[in-house]
Amino acid sequence: MSKADFVTRLPVLLRPDPARMVIRPYTPAADPPRYEITDHPRAQRIADRVLALDEAALHEELQRLLLDFSGRHRNVAEIFLRRFHEVNGLVICPCEVSHDRALLIGAYFCNEYTYEAAALFNPSIVPHPDQSGVPAGAIRFVLSLRGVGEGHISSVTFRTGVFGPSGSVAIDPPSPRPIVLQAEAIIGDGTGDPGARIHCDGSHDLSEVVIFPTTPSQRNGIEDLRLVRFVEEDETAIYFGTYTAFSGQAIRQELLRTRDFRTFELLPFRGDATSSKGMALFPRRIDGKYGMLGRQDNENIWVLTSENLYDWNGGVKTVSPRWPWEFVQIGNCGSPIEIAEGWLVITHGVGTARNYCLGACLLDRRDPSRLLARVTHPLIRADAAEREGYVPNVTYSCGAMVHDRTLVLPYAIADSFTTFATMSLDRLLAAME
Repeated sequence: MSKADFVTRLPVLLRPDPARMVIRPYTPAADPPRYEITDHPRAQRIADRVLALDEAALHEELQRLLLDFSGRHRNVAEIFLRRFHEVNGLVICPCEVSHDRALLIGAYFCNEYTYEAAALFNPSIVPHPDQSGVPAGAIRFVLSLRGVGEGHISSVTFRTGVFGPSGSVAIDPPSPRPIVLQAEAIIGDGTGDPGARIHCDGSHDLSEVVIFPTTPSQRNGIEDLRLVRFVEEDETAIYFGTYTAFSGQAIRQELLRTRDFRTFELLPFRGDATSSKGMALFPRRIDGKYGMLGRQDNENIWVLTSENLYDWNGGVKTVSPRWPWEFVQIGNCGSPIEIAEGWLVITHGVGTARNYCLGACLLDRRDPSRLLARVTHPLIRADAAEREGYVPNVTYSCGAMVHDRTLVLPYAIADSFTTFATMSLDRLLAAME
């Protein structure tokens, strides 16, 4: 991996793990037209077979099921029972059954899914809301990651860790039993375009939390979450995350919001700047308005402002391709970071053979549509030693943080796995012109 001489690559690797799996809803395909049985659809026939089991056979199958799955998942009986109530009266005809029979029917409409079997990449990092017990000079963080599993479906997963004063990153061991958060409610803002509220209780470690596609706009993936700790004018903090929702036919930008990483709201953006990828929110208001980086033309970085958090239109083109390693396009790698010198933006540039490199630029604090400086050479780029993966020749990040004048930069390689680099903020700024 080629890098600037002031960049330190850390020996931290987060690789996809097919053993990390969740139970998710499953609905069997309908009958082909030639074989369709209209009065007994396929899903109903499955339920009818369970309803016809005698008590001994029911007990035997249920015990086998729970013995097989309880060691692999948390609260597996609760998951199967909840799934029964989801399908009863909607996917199958309404029926009143015993608790055990309901569990078994629900299990037939579930399947295991290894949500990061193919890739674990495009990380974003923010300070953890709980800094209690952290050693002096260190900071606890939340890391979001994009997991990709069967069918190229993307979901959001998390890790926690500590960046120490020695410059080291320690990732907390993840829980072996992740869970898919269930939609607590389908919500909206009066426009008729649905979002979701999801919640997990305090007994779950954050590494267990998986945010899986919930609404029709997200059906094929929640991609590239760019987290930011947003501070309001009254000094209260909330965490936002812009992401790309992919329905299978179209993409659009949406917003995650949470205060505690326990309850999450996901709602769509509106406006002519929101139908592409790569939006990233500024961490505070600027002159009373929300600020956003965008790449709505798929080539340049734009700065947008809005009175409303969910409406984004227009914008000012601010950073354009200049160097050969960014001739195809330039975009942000996460939200701007406020430092004394201005707004630091980690960038990606795309050059020959669709090679993605990481760079950086500096925007004016008072007027972020004004570019002050930028690096002339990549900070990190793929080379022959480490470039193979799900998508070759890519280095990419969805968000960095600064702690004590050190930039902590998690990034992905080849759209496959995640690692970390650090660098002195002063040396980074000195490399700009």
